[in-house]
Amino acid sequence: QVQVVESGGGLMQSGGSLRLSCAASGSIGTIYNMGWYRQAPGKQREWVADITSRGRTNYVDSVKGRFTISRDNAKNTVFLQMNSLKPEDTAVYYCNVRSKIIVGDSGSIADGDYWGQGTQVTVSS
Repeated sequence: QVQVVESGGGLMQSGGSLRLSCAASGSIGTIYNMGWYRQAPGKQREWVADITSRGRTNYVDSVKGRFTISRDNAKNTVFLQMNSLKPEDTAVYYCNVRSKIIVGDSGSIADGDYWGQGTQVTVSS
């Protein structure tokens, strides 16, 4: 069984900072990518940032220069440091974990795609 648990959300004033954490555990296989998505009320879920197992990072343009994603491979944990928060950053933030899993005795490889339950981030103006 796989668990993906986020923490660190909350209420913050515009210009403030928050740090989100996400820990993956269980029979998750070999993680190759960890990322963050967010969903604001009435909008579709959007990708925010991700990081590969080698530390390569990618960000959506709207958070570049303000958010920093990092990870601890040994602990299967990913972080999102959010600075200079804006009201438009208000959303539920979801952690996504992608892995490769060896299935059965044949050695075949399956893709794992796991999500956390989400953590609310609210930024007031």
